[in-house]
Amino acid sequence: MPSLDAALPLFALACLLAASSGAIFRAGPWYEDLHKPPWRPPGWLFGPVWLVLYSMIAVSGWLVWTSAPAGETWFPMTVYAVHLVFNALWSYCFFGLRRPGLALADMTALWLSILATMTVFYPVSALAAGLLVPYLLWVSFAWVLNRAIWRLNRDRRELRPSG
Repeated sequence: MPSLDAALPLFALACLLAASSGAIFRAGPWYEDLHKPPWRPPGWLFGPVWLVLYSMIAVSGWLVWTSAPAGETWFPMTVYAVHLVFNALWSYCFFGLRRPGLALADMTALWLSILATMTVFYPVSALAAGLLVPYLLWVSFAWVLNRAIWRLNRDRRELRPSG
């Protein structure tokens, strides 16, 4: 187990790796051409929101890592890692593959995995579980937005990836 001093940066790094998917697979001309609901937030808002959320996600994981009895971190950390994988996959599915429907399925799995993470974190640290509430709420909103974009564009053949 890493020392307390080394653990928090490791959780920040794990979140940075998940976030890097959003930096690699970015909105571009394809996204700009999609029909989007009029209630969508402005693009500039996503970066600051995710910065705050990823910070809270990292602290949440660190709290469980440092609070769980020795030898009892494996399961909560596995659930935590799975949720970060679903988080990273969303940008790849939506922007990389240009498949809003597949991204919606991934986001459903992400939402469920966040809920699972909160559930396994709560007995160890109520604060750690609570820190994930804004994340769950944001992903809930993002799910509605993703679904709206998928529905508005599912019949537009010219926007589907070639191949």
